[in-house]
Amino acid sequence: MLILNSGGTFNKKYNPLNGELEVPYNNSAIEEILKSVDFKYDLAGVVYKDSLEMTMDDRKRIANIIMESKDNTFVIVHGTDTMHLSAEFLSEIFEDRKIVFVGAMKPFEIDNIEASLNLGMAIGFAKAVCENGVYVCMSGHVEQWNKIHKNTKFGKFEVVL
Repeated sequence: MLILNSGGTFNKKYNPLNGELEVPYNNSAIEEILKSVDFKYDLAGVVYKDSLEMTMDDRKRIANIIMESKDNTFVIVHGTDTMHLSAEFLSEIFEDRKIVFVGAMKPFEIDNIEASLNLGMAIGFAKAVCENGVYVCMSGHVEQWNKIHKNTKFGKFEVVL
């Protein structure tokens, strides 16, 4: 399994100099969560952006890493605003891989419980699921990417019936 970090709210940190939340150019939030696990996961930073800034080139970069990897199972930490676009893009390319997108509505630095729970669920699901596909793990749900959506009114992900 390879964990890929593309940024998003999950990773954001408060910058006291400008008063803004920013995506740092590191994997520190994920590394901090993984410290509590008695297993070594491969982790790579790919793009360090808010998902609203993600471009098609960023998605292609993620796809190229997946294509070139010896792994067949991936967990992608991604911002929630455009997670569905990246998931749809990868679903059109890969039928022979397990890909689980995960994020957080609040930064790990502010509320480490949600991010930790979501990442733990995503890793557990990726290890347990037998069927290849692209999934989203958010708000206590793990579903195929097109069966879950972000409800911006309530600030959570919901299963699409």
